[in-house]
Amino acid sequence: MRERKVVRVRDVMTNHFAMVDGLITIKAALEIYKEKQVTALLVNKRHDDDEYGILLLSDIAKKVLAQDRAPERINVYEVMTKPVVGVDPQMDVRYCARLFDNFGLSMAPVLSNGEVMGVVGYNQIVLDGLLTD
Repeated sequence: MRERKVVRVRDVMTNHFAMVDGLITIKAALEIYKEKQVTALLVNKRHDDDEYGILLLSDIAKKVLAQDRAPERINVYEVMTKPVVGVDPQMDVRYCARLFDNFGLSMAPVLSNGEVMGVVGYNQIVLDGLLTD
């Protein structure tokens, strides 16, 4: 019987994300999404005792578009999720998938010593995690 190779979050994460300030507008955030072609916008800490946030397109769809709110009048901090649940780069992707399921997540920052290394989502976990030999 063949032993299963452990695939870790660091093996499948992407470093393709953008870091923004929570005070920018949703309109500006959407422009960054399009310009950088990222899957997530992480919201930077305001100070050392603060936590990171995350802004997903689904957040904008639910809290801005569906409620017919003006994106140029809403700030990121009003729509983002904060604090964001971060994952360790050493975590087995199977446990990362369970964490996502347990907490209703679709994406999370990968944090090492309190610093963002990248992001991981279901796409990376499934496509890269299951196809890695």
